[in-house]
Amino acid sequence: MKQAAISKGGQVSIPAAVRHRWGTNRVLVEDRGDALVFRPLPNDPIGAARGSLRAEGRGTPSSAAVRRQTRAEEAEVLRPQEQPTVDGRLRRPGDRVSCR
Repeated sequence: MKQAAISKGGQVSIPAAVRHRWGTNRVLVEDRGDALVFRPLPNDPIGAARGSLRAEGRGTPSSAAVRRQTRAEEAEVLRPQEQPTVDGRLRRPGDRVSCR
């Protein structure tokens, strides 16, 4: 455990060995009521988060592939179903029916 002094301006010097171990220039200070916790923050938070939500394994479909598949499934469900008429021909919704 290391000790650090607080200056009159409220600054705390973190020992160099600790700074180098964590490789950061920024920390998050958390007041827990009975303790102060210093947590290292990445210098580049966007870069540190990049890839953290990536799906596991190869073969995971891209969003474009999932979108194509979903649209194909929706088109299949929404496609009008062919219906046989009395004379055996196939009739689709929207076909004109003659009344002779």
